[in-house]
Amino acid sequence: MSDTPAGGMSGLVAALRHRQTELTERWMTLVFGDSEVEHADQLTYRQLADHLPSIFDEICSVLESPGAVDSARSLEADARLHGQWRLQQGYRIDELVRELDAFRQVLLSAIGEYASTHDDLSRIDEEHARLTTDEVLSFVTLTSIREAVSERDRKIDEYTGMLEHANHELTLRQKLISELYETRMQITRRVAHDLRNFLNVFSTALQLAARSPTRRDTALALANRQIGDMATLVDEMVEYSKVLNDDSILTVESVDLIALYDELMQSSRVAAEAKGLTLVGHLDAGLSAVVSNRLKVKQVALNLLSNAIKYTTSGEIALSISVAPGDRWRLRVADTGVGIGEADQERVFEEFERAAADDIPGAGLGLAIVKELSRALDGELRFQSSKGYGSVFEVTFPLVLEPKSSSTP
Repeated sequence: MSDTPAGGMSGLVAALRHRQTELTERWMTLVFGDSEVEHADQLTYRQLADHLPSIFDEICSVLESPGAVDSARSLEADARLHGQWRLQQGYRIDELVRELDAFRQVLLSAIGEYASTHDDLSRIDEEHARLTTDEVLSFVTLTSIREAVSERDRKIDEYTGMLEHANHELTLRQKLISELYETRMQITRRVAHDLRNFLNVFSTALQLAARSPTRRDTALALANRQIGDMATLVDEMVEYSKVLNDDSILTVESVDLIALYDELMQSSRVAAEAKGLTLVGHLDAGLSAVVSNRLKVKQVALNLLSNAIKYTTSGEIALSISVAPGDRWRLRVADTGVGIGEADQERVFEEFERAAADDIPGAGLGLAIVKELSRALDGELRFQSSKGYGSVFEVTFPLVLEPKSSSTP
């Protein structure tokens, strides 16, 4: 900005301050009449004027004291605020430039009017006033534009980030949908395969009974076995669908572990003894009750026990309920069954995965059900197994489960 002394411009500055309202209205008339400043028509008087009085006052201060540091700082702050405000009001950059240029015209015209009626303002002072006003408004315009562009870029970056996040979420959802579709197709293929096998054997049994009446009892036994296996398949699918679709509020209660332990032992003993297996159990004497959801804990235990019995042909099944570190308790089921090979251990908890021969009935959903129920009960699930040496499954639960929605991740 020019460093020319203000000299006799005190009268000009006083006149400009006195005419501030009149000059502001003249500027507003120009802006409202400019068809290129479209957004001005959407603003109120106060919204349009906003920082103009402050900028006007700073210009007068600069005319009085050229090069004043405080005035320059205030002018920059006002110009930046003006650029931010206009961007928020929807202004384009060209509209911002045009309205500030209209302000320049009004001030330069006012300076000329004063000079033409006051001989005490010399030609040099008038040129200095015009040059200073022009420089100040160029500075205001440039600062306002820079601030508006910077704010616009910041918003673009913000929106871009939001779009990238939304796109990432959409990609994840699309992947989830694709995986869900593939899972459903896998369900269809698996169930169709198992049902076809059941029906083929059932048909063979009927044909055997028709061709050889003497072998009718054998045929009926074979048919009954297929019916039982089909019922097992359907029951597992129904149970898993209930687990996945259970969005009710997870209720908690005081669970009598002694009573639950006795119930689990009694309900599993018949199935174990039917296969010639020994069922053994252990319950910590000091562990009598916990706060949890009794039904879901029972489902976890029964699925682990039935899975152990299913995949064990000789030896024993062991159920243990004991205290665990960190205010938790442990449910443990061990067997001497076929075990799980290292190659199959990564997928053992996935839907429709079975680390055993197809001659063992079931849909491969037992451990998937255990995983979902354990998650709902804030349980930590782990297992150890090796091919031919049996398996050990453990779930540790909190002694006191905090109530929450069962659909909460």
